[in-house]
Amino acid sequence: MANAGRAGNALVWGMAVLLGGAVHANAQVHAPAQEPVPVPAQTAGEVIDLAPVLVSGVQPGPGMWQVRNSQGHTLWILGTVSPLPAKLDWRADEVQAVIASAQEVLGSPGWTLDADVGFFRRLTLAPAAMKAARDPDGRTLREVLPPDLYARWALLKQRHIGRDNGIEKDRPLVAATQLYAAALKDVGLGRSSPVSRIIEKASKAHGLKPVSTQVTIKIADPRQALKEVRGTALQDVECFRRTLEVIEHGLPLLAERANAWAVGDIQALQRLAVKGQYMACVDAVANSDFGRRRGLTDVDAQAHRKWISMASDALARNAVTFATVPVTSLVTPGGYIDQLRERGFEVQIPE
Repeated sequence: MANAGRAGNALVWGMAVLLGGAVHANAQVHAPAQEPVPVPAQTAGEVIDLAPVLVSGVQPGPGMWQVRNSQGHTLWILGTVSPLPAKLDWRADEVQAVIASAQEVLGSPGWTLDADVGFFRRLTLAPAAMKAARDPDGRTLREVLPPDLYARWALLKQRHIGRDNGIEKDRPLVAATQLYAAALKDVGLGRSSPVSRIIEKASKAHGLKPVSTQVTIKIADPRQALKEVRGTALQDVECFRRTLEVIEHGLPLLAERANAWAVGDIQALQRLAVKGQYMACVDAVANSDFGRRRGLTDVDAQAHRKWISMASDALARNAVTFATVPVTSLVTPGGYIDQLRERGFEVQIPE
């Protein structure tokens, strides 16, 4: 069962979250927050062997974007990033004060697979999830990857994972995800974030329940879906390659971005809001036969449209609304801030 969980969790980052859903979820399995990892300009080469210096202890976090309509209603948006320093203690006084005055709290944009799977059924599906994480033709990573890419993988695997022969049978997307998680842990970056936990607690204290803004894709037949995944070839070598680039060269950038969020350096957050391996990993699943059959090809665009619509409606009916959005989705050209301005809303950037 532990191995099945490892396989399922690995596919979450790569968007094949059905595996995690079949093994772990009674109801919904959420896609990862869309916070791409910066990929530096360097190409493959020696691994940068620098331990990033991370802030720790109590930190203020960033200020919030303010969006106002003609009625004087305000939508407060907290920009988020992931990963954050594992030892961060976020002082969320400002966010808690806004939530205390809010009529509504909007959840972060994204998408979710809704798989109705009971506990005993999950146990029977676990072997199927393990099989779905493996190459459909039974090949190992050495057989799937170009020799130079496999050599880079072997070096990083030894450094961050150690001996694990089972991972050699996983798909490139799955193996890369596990390596990425291990590398984050090694440098003191956490995959879990205190943000959602604190927001949920503050919302509950004031009688609010965060409203989901996510697009839901119903999986009524998880066993059949897993069977489809097992037989689906993924074009995931590019996802694998870009993930290795982040681990080889990008950990200091990740640390810089995490520190910038912790201390509230908005200019640094905007500078580091760049695309990384995320879209390559999304495309590996979304553009596969399975992804096309299950309606995943434009799920990010669907999620974007739904959040903009719900945020606009919330502004119209509430004097105060609070929301969270990944910083990258906020500030990139054509992102949420640009679209809110296009709708005639006034936007104030945090200092």
